[in-house]
Amino acid sequence: MKKTHIAVIGAGAFGGWTALHLLERGAHVTLLDAWGPGNSRASSGGETRIMRCTYGPDQPYTELAAHSLKLWKRYERQWNRQFFHPDGVLWMLSSKDDAYERGSLAALRDAGVKFSELSTPQMKKRWPQINFSGVDWGILEPDSGYLEARASCQAVADVFIALGGVYRQLAVLPPSIDEPPLKELRLSDGTRLKADSYVFACGPWLGKLFPDILGSLIQATKQDIFFFGPPAGDSRFNDIQLPVWGDHGERFFYGIPGNFSRGFKVADDTRGAAFDPTSGERVVSEATLRRVRDYVEFRFPAMKDAPLIETRVCQYEQTSDSDFIVDRHPRMSNAWLLGGGSGHGFKHGPALGELAAELILKDKKPRKCWQLSRFSKEK
Repeated sequence: MKKTHIAVIGAGAFGGWTALHLLERGAHVTLLDAWGPGNSRASSGGETRIMRCTYGPDQPYTELAAHSLKLWKRYERQWNRQFFHPDGVLWMLSSKDDAYERGSLAALRDAGVKFSELSTPQMKKRWPQINFSGVDWGILEPDSGYLEARASCQAVADVFIALGGVYRQLAVLPPSIDEPPLKELRLSDGTRLKADSYVFACGPWLGKLFPDILGSLIQATKQDIFFFGPPAGDSRFNDIQLPVWGDHGERFFYGIPGNFSRGFKVADDTRGAAFDPTSGERVVSEATLRRVRDYVEFRFPAMKDAPLIETRVCQYEQTSDSDFIVDRHPRMSNAWLLGGGSGHGFKHGPALGELAAELILKDKKPRKCWQLSRFSKEK
């Protein structure tokens, strides 16, 4: 019997894992990416991403993240590679603004995620290198941690190819939707690719490919990332001595302790200015650097005057409600749209790819909170 041919556009966390799951389920899959898996322009680029399950009340992401973590571990064992580092995730919270995290506790229990609520004295005793001023309590996810981003994207693509998948490093031009269903893709080298179904997992480029449908629904925002150098021989700020952390104060700061000699990673999660992922200059803002330096000096006093040793500019592909987009194109039944990671999508890659493969191959409907129809209700 002829295999169903599915083209997946985008080899990041959503597209790469979707392509692999489709291949494992018997489809013939062609995976395309303009600059390669985990490239520096991609939202899945860079060294690390946080793996956490705390997500607030009434949402699908705690359960999805818990399942995704199981898949990360399963594929690690299968491939004999490590991408997940279980250093724990600490949430530092003020009782003035902790509704999000308070609302997460029931979801964590329901998903079977281990966690503990910590008092400020408990945290001070355990992590004396942190100044807990203004922190009233905390949540520790001991089995969470961080993921290797660029390396895992490349590994997924390598395994996909080894198992018989076809990978082509080419850009896809905006498809014609005048005569649905979608019949073929026009590629940047002048060739065309025909498939039975198409999956567009292009992150911040989704709006460029489908401006009429997604142009106003996904906003790429500039996000500055900073790496500071701890004092020589000081191990208090590496991933053995510290967990990954999130600090929910007036602004939400987060960080990943030093790993692979990359330094102490810190970022302000506040959504930045609009950014073009193709042509945008990836130079960090001096104002953001000053704000982050002030924060590091306050929260990690021994890191005062620590040198800035590396920077990175990535982007969030932000939806208005921070929920994903997982749905068919409204005019082309054989085209699926996966995106809207909104700064928290990477960790979900294995589980979302598995889910997308099931939706596509078994002709199922996605969750309502991920369907495009939800945006029409906002108008």
